[in-house]
Parts: sequence; C-alpha cells; structure tokens
Amino acid sequence: MTERIRDIAHLSTVELYTPKFEESLWFFRDLLAMREVGRTTENGGEVAYLHCWDDYEPYSIKLTEKEHAGVGRVGWRAHSPEALERTVARIEATGLGEGWVDGEQGRGRTYRFQNPDRHLMEVYFDTEWYEATDEDRPALKNQASKFPGFGANARRLDHINYLTADMAGVCEFSEKVMGGYTTEFIQLNDGDVGAHWYTFGQKSYDMVYSDDWTGTPGRLHHVAFAADTREDILKAADIFLENGIFIEYGPYKHAIQQGFFLYVWEPGGNRIELANQGSRLILAPDWKPVGWTQEERARGQAWGMKTIPTFHTHGTPVVEDADSAANPHEAPKRDEGLES
Repeated sequence: MTERIRDIAHLSTVELYTPKFEESLWFFRDLLAMREVGRTTENGGEVAYLHCWDDYEPYSIKLTEKEHAGVGRVGWRAHSPEALERTVARIEATGLGEGWVDGEQGRGRTYRFQNPDRHLMEVYFDTEWYEATDEDRPALKNQASKFPGFGANARRLDHINYLTADMAGVCEFSEKVMGGYTTEFIQLNDGDVGAHWYTFGQKSYDMVYSDDWTGTPGRLHHVAFAADTREDILKAADIFLENGIFIEYGPYKHAIQQGFFLYVWEPGGNRIELANQGSRLILAPDWKPVGWTQEERARGQAWGMKTIPTFHTHGTPVVEDADSAANPHEAPKRDEGLES
C-alpha cells in the first residue's frame, strides 16, 4: 500500500462567474442564506465575497461578474506551512504553476496554478478565521456564526465537481501532485474512466472529475453546499420553487456516495447542489476504491430514478448547441449513468 500524500487539508473557496451578478448574489445571499462579507470590482466587473454560516474561514464563495457563467479560481488550504511548500514544489515540477500572490480576504501568501485541464486553483496555509459581528454572533462558541434561520441555510461549502476533457491528466495530477485519494469511480465499457471522486481528508469526497463529452477544457459541472438534514433539502426545494429557481434534479438519493441531493441552476446558469453527506466518512486507512460499471450506473440512482439528460449535457460555460436546457444535445451513449 502506497502512503497517501496528506498535504491538502480541504476545499476552502470557489470563485463562480456569473453574467447576472445581482440575481446570482440574491440567490446565494437570500436563498442559500450566505452572508455578504466583502465587495469590490475587478476588470470593470462586480465582485462579492460570501460566507456560509459555519465555514471557519473568511469567505466561501467569490462571486465574479463575467460575460459567461463558469468556475474561476478554486482555493485549497494546506495542512501546514511545510505541507504548502511541498505541494508548491510538486506543482512547479509539472510546469503548471503561476506563482505567488498576496491572498484575498484575510489570507496569507498564496500560490496560484492550474491543472492539466486549465481549471484555475490556488493553495495557501495562513488564513484569518471568520469573526462574527454582533449581528451574527452565535450562541454556541464552537460554530463560526449563528444559524441564519431563513432560506436554505447552507452550512458550509462541501465539494466541487469539474468537467474535464483530459481525465487521465487531471487524475494523475490530482493523485501525484495534490494528494487526492480515489473513493469511488465509474469504469466505462470502452475502458475509460467516466468519473473520479477524490478525498483529501476523511470526508467521502471533496472533488470530482466527470468526463466532458464536448471535449471543452476548464468547465464546471456543479458546486455543492452542505445541508444538515434531508428535511432541510426538502424545504429548500419548496423555497426554490416559490422563488422561480429552476429545479433540475431531485430531491433524491445518490447511489454513488449515497448523498441526499437537490440540483438547481442559479440565475447565472451554474449548477448548484444542496447535499446531505453526513453519514459518509472514509475512516479506513486502507480504503479500497469502489468501482461502478456503466451498466450499474445506467440503472439509475439509489432508489431507481433515472438521471435526466441535462445532467450529462449541461455545464458552464455553456457550449452552444451542445448543453443548453432548451435543446439538450444527445450525449454519446458512453455518457449514460455518469451520476455524481
């Protein structure tokens, strides 16, 4: 058994691009109950920093105004200053490093890089912990801020699912450079891997790569936020319904990783998941990755519901005439069952 690299602690922040800044801000702030903790401009566009109520770091989402939806820079916190230096050395050896910058919103020096599929990332260690104000000070001092008590009450950032046009490249990078460990995967009939679930700690997963059948690099499948219970997700579905948010898929239970889920499209077009993953932890130090065949995935989710076509075809940025909701292109047969 090869010793795992444990230099990355967890996923910490995700930058999301949106062409509808105010509407997307309303979604995250008023429906997911995230607190706006900062506002600035970049390259002529609006930027807002938003904090999930029990994330310990200064912000969870950086919302950036762009011409198109998609994913920007994603942050990873290292386990220690020494772990940061080891990670940076491995990145620089690949030639994918971009260099050191001053961190945003209370972070120390940060190293920026990209993976082989052009997804933008950064890694750091020094960070300020979120300081609650009088307005959001919690009754219990072991949580970051008080329970919002409105909207979907997204507790924390949970995971990110990337689309990739270079599955072999991103998997090698995730494992050998970042230290990701595969917990589950999909093996397609042609021998290729359809999707990989990676953990960096003891959660069942922090990051997923799903095959992008369009062959377009750098796209996003979804970003997920944690809910405390299944009932929270059922209530969130009613909240999204009442507020005109497109509910794409769920509420239901996944087979892979067994999370209870709800997928919606925020107003800018990015797919957002509200997930209850609480029962799934990887405690075994010698966990053996669980593989799923294409036939097994084609049977549907845990209780048999089939996956809808847009779940395989829609990603951001949108590839015109390929993955729009109005005219979902029929994905190749090999994509059937790539649930994540």
